[in-house]
Amino acid sequence: MRVLIATAVPAERDAVARAFPGRPVPRALPGGLELLAVPDPLPGDHLFFDPLLAGPLPVAPPLPERGAEAPGAAQAVHLLATGAGPAAAAAGTAAALAVAALDERPYDLVLSAGIGGGFAPVAPLGTLVVAEAMVAADLGAQTAEGFVPVTDLGFGRAVHVPPAALLRDVTRALSPDDAADAEDAPELPPVVVGEALTVSTVTGTAERAAELRGLRPRAASEGMEGFAVAEAAYGYGIPALELRAVSNPVGPRDREAWRIPEALAVLTSAFAALAPVLQEARRYV
Repeated sequence: MRVLIATAVPAERDAVARAFPGRPVPRALPGGLELLAVPDPLPGDHLFFDPLLAGPLPVAPPLPERGAEAPGAAQAVHLLATGAGPAAAAAGTAAALAVAALDERPYDLVLSAGIGGGFAPVAPLGTLVVAEAMVAADLGAQTAEGFVPVTDLGFGRAVHVPPAALLRDVTRALSPDDAADAEDAPELPPVVVGEALTVSTVTGTAERAAELRGLRPRAASEGMEGFAVAEAAYGYGIPALELRAVSNPVGPRDREAWRIPEALAVLTSAFAALAPVLQEARRYV
């Protein structure tokens, strides 16, 4: 299996990294792309890719010839910090997918992971939202009659839906439903399955929050990258899923109410429980 986990910022990247043991080791790839290699409990390499990483990186040993498998290359998890917002998320994810494709070692699965807003009362603070759909909530046109999605304008996509088996397996891994599973599982946050909305402007008023829920009644979370990551994955025929830890309520902007460290801890505990799903990533292609 080969899995790409795309986050927006280094704090989210590091929160996911804490789910895996080992200290990151810098590596460099051709073309100016920068990697952090981290030991992985799964067989093979665990690589962390951050194209925005500041500072020089030591040059890694030369890559094998294209098409040849390096040790551990058949099984790897890569983590990418793209920068915030749909444009950066789509561009960064597409760059990582292109490099993997050119190297003839494409990814089997792409996950968008991060923190963000939760729609009350569906997804309170500390909840982990597993996206049944990744929605471009503000991609379209504003008219006198209201918002028109880009698909109703006759072009583009506004929704990506993960494979049913992937959604089921991720949800089960995060919400063990029998005594044996629960006993062996790490402490996990409450999990909500719903729509993850992607926006270019973070919601800051109760009126806008209500408008979004009116347009998407199953909305559970709001972020700025999930749909964009899924759109890049779609271009390569790779399944995608978004996981969003709730750090603040969607609505009036109140920084005092944000719980960013707690939401980052939710990401860590979630990915610690997802190793069995990552190992089976190829089954979802």
